Amino acid sequence: MAKKKNKAGDSWEWITRLSGLICLFGFPGLLFAQPKSIQVTSRVPLAVQLPQHAPMKVGQPLDCRLLYPVYVDNQLAIPAGSLVRGDIVRLEPDRSRRMHSRFRGDFTPFHVPVVQFNELVLPDGSKEPIVSEPATHGIPILRLSPPPARPRGGFLAQQWDLARDKGKEIGRFFTAPGRGDRLVQVFYHQLPYHPERIESATTWTVNLAQPVDIKPSDPAPQADPVVSREQKGEEWQLHAYLEETLSSAKQKPGDTFQAWISEPVFNTDHELVVPEGSLLVGEITKAKAGRSFGRQGRLRFRFREIRLPGGFVEPVHANLTGIDSLKSANLQVDAEGEVQPQPRNRITAPLVLALLASRGFDQDDNKQLNGAVAANGFGIIGRVAGIVASSRNVAAGIGVYGAALAIFDLWLAPGKDVVFVKSTRIEVTTTPARSPLTAH
Repeated sequence: MAKKKNKAGDSWEWITRLSGLICLFGFPGLLFAQPKSIQVTSRVPLAVQLPQHAPMKVGQPLDCRLLYPVYVDNQLAIPAGSLVRGDIVRLEPDRSRRMHSRFRGDFTPFHVPVVQFNELVLPDGSKEPIVSEPATHGIPILRLSPPPARPRGGFLAQQWDLARDKGKEIGRFFTAPGRGDRLVQVFYHQLPYHPERIESATTWTVNLAQPVDIKPSDPAPQADPVVSREQKGEEWQLHAYLEETLSSAKQKPGDTFQAWISEPVFNTDHELVVPEGSLLVGEITKAKAGRSFGRQGRLRFRFREIRLPGGFVEPVHANLTGIDSLKSANLQVDAEGEVQPQPRNRITAPLVLALLASRGFDQDDNKQLNGAVAANGFGIIGRVAGIVASSRNVAAGIGVYGAALAIFDLWLAPGKDVVFVKSTRIEVTTTPARSPLTAH
């Protein structure tokens, strides 16, 4: 009996040792498993925004924030709000702005900054070195959204509405936070030379020159529930980037274009219906270039199908609900999805400048005051000249020059074209024309 017990004990000891070896060498992945890294390639655009003003000089460091999340294979790779660091690598001359400003008494040699980013700081504090391609199209952007349809009045009614909106805008200029900085900038732009800066909210859309591996944090980024938006019925909110530049001067009705869907879409059952990397195919339905006498360009497009990465094509009915736009371009989109520059009040500015210029011909004895009031249109140089010259003709002449510039800008100059550069972000609400994509 003792021998049998010893044999049983030896067998149990060998089984225990063997189990330990299997756990140690047979299943190392279970003991030492590491989260798989996510590789962000050069195809994925990074929209980074500067939160505050920065001087315009080479070598100036820039700390920007990522505006939109970045997905890879339907997993969240880089959350929105991550810090992206870089600097200004060189300055290029902005010739069109220089020419426009010199006619108005501003001889500042304006530049366009070329920026490059080299570090990514995730919300958990981890840092990843990156190498981005140089970016030049840094612009303060606005989110355009179609307003509710409203009846259109005649020309005079429209001008009255524009004058009223302009009055509200002037009121906000003096009452909204940051008015001190705005007043300083207005004064600077009256000088013949002033320092340059990069405005706050300037946004660059950059691409990586080299892929970067992002290590998922704990918990894994893909577990973030914010991005798995539940859709009502079969209506989906798509976020995409244009894969080419669209211009009202170059596109023709019938031309097609594509937008790369950057965020996955889930239905109410949390099933993936539109994967990241799908293509949204659109068609130009109206395109008019800007023409002489202030006739503005117009652009309208619609989306007709989604192409999934596996090759399946789904017809859709889609409406444009938002698009990033140049803040300085002053674009607007109507309820039907047509984009055009905002209409301008073409009467008030020339009329006011002409009335002020007429003050130079007043026959009272206060020539300096009349000259300061009349000499508009050439910055502080014109005002100083109108005061020092003590001549009604000089002051009135400078004022007439300013009124003539306003008439040219508003009535004679060619209208602006509607342009959306490559990698412009758009938001589209779409409904599939057939069964849900999940079935495929």
